[in-house]
Amino acid sequence: MNPALPLADLSRACVHTITTKPWPIETAAAKYAAAGFGGITVWREALKGRNVAATGRLLREHGLSVVSLCRGGFFAATTAAERSRALDENRRAVDEARALGAPKVVLVCGAVPGQSLTESRLQISDAVAALLPHCEQAKVGVAIEPLHPMYADNRSAVNTLRQANDMAERIGSPLVGVAVDVYHVWWDPDLEVEIARSGRLGALMAFHECDWLTPTADLLNDRGLMGEGCIPLRQIRAWVEAAGFRGHVEVEVFSNRLWAMDQDEVLGRIVRAIQDHA
Repeated sequence: MNPALPLADLSRACVHTITTKPWPIETAAAKYAAAGFGGITVWREALKGRNVAATGRLLREHGLSVVSLCRGGFFAATTAAERSRALDENRRAVDEARALGAPKVVLVCGAVPGQSLTESRLQISDAVAALLPHCEQAKVGVAIEPLHPMYADNRSAVNTLRQANDMAERIGSPLVGVAVDVYHVWWDPDLEVEIARSGRLGALMAFHECDWLTPTADLLNDRGLMGEGCIPLRQIRAWVEAAGFRGHVEVEVFSNRLWAMDQDEVLGRIVRAIQDHA
């Protein structure tokens, strides 16, 4: 399959508030809208101390679609009490998404050092199923995001799109899907097949872009803008679009380097990276 055509229309693009973390959400919304972006994904810490519903109205007044709320998850735990607290926290995240006007919560599913990945995956699947009645009541979906295997110790036992698809298929609800983040899955030899499967399942809820730097100085906070690394971005987007995805291309970049810069300059770089490489 040929690579996707350049994404010339920024109305199809979305920026995560974490990408410009130094800006408060009010500033981020105004700047994203002025640059021509069509969407915003809100990280929960950006809502701290704010009226969530009023913030959602503000975002829409800027003409921005609220694409997702990040993040829920961290279900895996060694005690029943910890798992119960995690489920309660995810119900709160679903309620925040409903108040904000976000259609889904993205899940970073969790893992526990010393607990088997098999056990953690079972706990995650059970927890998402237990969360589903609350999602149905709120009319808010959840997107299981597989994370790169380097995070399998303490951030997520869901490390391939196949595992995420298996969970979504097992639960069998249109409110439970997957999020494809190129940073985490670009290396997977089964990626094209599993993206197509996500499409057949109707589970493809989100598509996140950034790039993998070589060398990587920090395994969490040293991602690159699109075009700065080695990920075949347009090839992966072509697979996602062939699978039927018509949502926003979401720019999600964790970067100490970029957070230390002038954020107006960073946003300008994001615009150019989308036009040239996304």
